[in-house]
Amino acid sequence: MAQLKSPLLRSLFRFGTGAGIVIGADSLTVYLARVRPGGARLLDTLTIGGFRQRPASEWGAEYAAFLQKHSLQHLSAIAVLPRNEVVVRLVRLPGVADDDAAAAIRFQLDTLHPFPEDEVVYDFQRAGSADGFVVAIAERRILDFYTALFAEAGLKTAGFTFSGGAVFPSLRLFGVPPAEGFLAVHGLLAGAEAPFELYGESSAYPLFSAELDVPLDRAGALAAAELRLPAETEPRDLAELLPVWQSAPDNQDFSDAGRSRAALPWAASLAAACPRLGTPLNLLPLEQRVVSSRAAYIPTIFLLVVLACVTGALLARNAMMDRKYGEQLQAEIKRLEPTAAKVAALDLKIADESERIRDLDGYRLRTKESLDIVLEFTKMLPPPAWIQSLQIDPKAVVIQGETEQADGLLKKLDASPHFAGSEFTAPLSRTPGGELFRVRANREGAK
Repeated sequence: MAQLKSPLLRSLFRFGTGAGIVIGADSLTVYLARVRPGGARLLDTLTIGGFRQRPASEWGAEYAAFLQKHSLQHLSAIAVLPRNEVVVRLVRLPGVADDDAAAAIRFQLDTLHPFPEDEVVYDFQRAGSADGFVVAIAERRILDFYTALFAEAGLKTAGFTFSGGAVFPSLRLFGVPPAEGFLAVHGLLAGAEAPFELYGESSAYPLFSAELDVPLDRAGALAAAELRLPAETEPRDLAELLPVWQSAPDNQDFSDAGRSRAALPWAASLAAACPRLGTPLNLLPLEQRVVSSRAAYIPTIFLLVVLACVTGALLARNAMMDRKYGEQLQAEIKRLEPTAAKVAALDLKIADESERIRDLDGYRLRTKESLDIVLEFTKMLPPPAWIQSLQIDPKAVVIQGETEQADGLLKKLDASPHFAGSEFTAPLSRTPGGELFRVRANREGAK
């Protein structure tokens, strides 16, 4: 049976209200239990007689009024089938994980019951931490009958189980069963008669549940032998092992016999109240189960609230850190603004000085180039030729002077690496000493 191990989680989930229904030969016994961390209360009981013969709508209305009296219309019940209608087997699968157990049990299912193939419903769970798996099997026609009957009556059911399936988690609700093992009989103190319904646990047999139609001493001996308990083990009343209710309705029978008769419906209501502390074996198909206990949502709501608080705290922390970072960033910007202004001013000054340096370099280069042009003309026009004026600009030169013969002057200029595209800009004129000329030439490679 699935069990929560952590004490903290068990304390957190020990909270809820449940309805347990025990199906008898001709009656339904209904118990309402309310579980809190400090203990359990029996809220109320109801016995519905003749449910097999009466119209389902009639006794269904009784059940609905019973729940409405306590404002628990939302509850879905755990129903306990008659023990003689369920076959219970313990299948040992050493070393088999829970995920692989389904295939292993399905493989040998036909050997565990006497019913026709594919005409059964079953469920299984590991019994505690042992290597044994408890398998509950019922005929499909029986479960279909109860399912249809309860649906017609308007009863919400979370599941159908057997007596041992409800007792196992109930025994562990507020404590642990005796470690040395035990054997219990339902209704022992109430003078139960054969057939006897027995329940037991031991290290050899983690969950024993059987109905034996033999004398009590014989039934106890057979059960003790199956459980590997000492032969002298005395059966106890099942009610002595279950949690004791802290309060109950005034009309409840508080005698030992009354508590003995109440053991099974009380165990069913406890199992229904806290399903997360121990899930009973459930023969009802998953799609037909109705889970509507409001208490079942309390842990989820609590965790959602915690999650919301943590998320809100993280968002607030992030916002606060962003705001603090922004303030620090603005303070650092203000602190560095004077330095940044000095750097910007220095950049402007450096750019201005660089421009001046480039101008000076250009002027220096221009003076050298002009001198080279003068030297070139000096070589090109030897005496007695002379120059009256020389105009030099970045792209061209204009020269005016006198020479003995000006016709070959353009050819000399174009042959020079410094000039190109030479031309006379004025007609030649004769003088007593030679010819006057005015020539314009482009500077070769001038920028």
